[in-house]
Amino acid sequence: MQGAVSRNDLSTATRILNTLKLKLTELPALPPLLQQTPTAQKELLVARDVLEQAVSLSVKLQDEAAFERNYLQLKTYYTDTRALLPPSQQENLIVGLDLLRLLVQNRIAEFHTELELLSPQALQSQGISHVVQLEQWLMEGAYNKVLDARPNLPDLSYGYFMEKLLSTVRDEIADCSERAYNTLSLSDAKKLMLFKSDNEAAEYAAQRNWDVRDGSIHFQGGQEKTTTNHQPVELIDNALTYAREIERIV
Repeated sequence: MQGAVSRNDLSTATRILNTLKLKLTELPALPPLLQQTPTAQKELLVARDVLEQAVSLSVKLQDEAAFERNYLQLKTYYTDTRALLPPSQQENLIVGLDLLRLLVQNRIAEFHTELELLSPQALQSQGISHVVQLEQWLMEGAYNKVLDARPNLPDLSYGYFMEKLLSTVRDEIADCSERAYNTLSLSDAKKLMLFKSDNEAAEYAAQRNWDVRDGSIHFQGGQEKTTTNHQPVELIDNALTYAREIERIV
């Protein structure tokens, strides 16, 4: 199945995966039975490899529900059967992927719960430490650092969730901008909301029904929407100042 995935023949890979999963149900050494058969370790290793491939395939298919189902099945092999198997070379990358998924879905409590279950060695691994850093930047409002991290992913499989994270960040910035400003130039909106061009910023503004004229975005309500909690506004102002300074230095 791995060859089919690498060739991006996703339909073939999905068909093979479904067949393999059915075969796994015939193996008595797998959870929840965990029978001590003569080939128990081999059965567990095969099952873990199949589920790791299933997780990889679900990312290629951009199917978050399938990712979560497959990961929950796989997680048993990273926890309950750890003493029975040699370590998987893919474990930390896949765990990091799941953490990134939780971050994208704004399931922060679950994100931190999962972190608490990890060993110090796992936390220092490239895949997991990368996601932990992303979460810290998000909490600080350092959105430009999140953008800068996009070309330096631990693995190509992180790309799908990373793009979704950037979209989530953009929406959060947009929500805060509506409360923080009456107007915002397209140029500043481009920097602030991580777009590549003014045209992209204008298209996004149209999607949110913002009024775009004279090279600026005019928000409906503006300051009238500002709440007593000024933290989001301050974070946006800091991010915009940072973006302007970076542009000036470059």
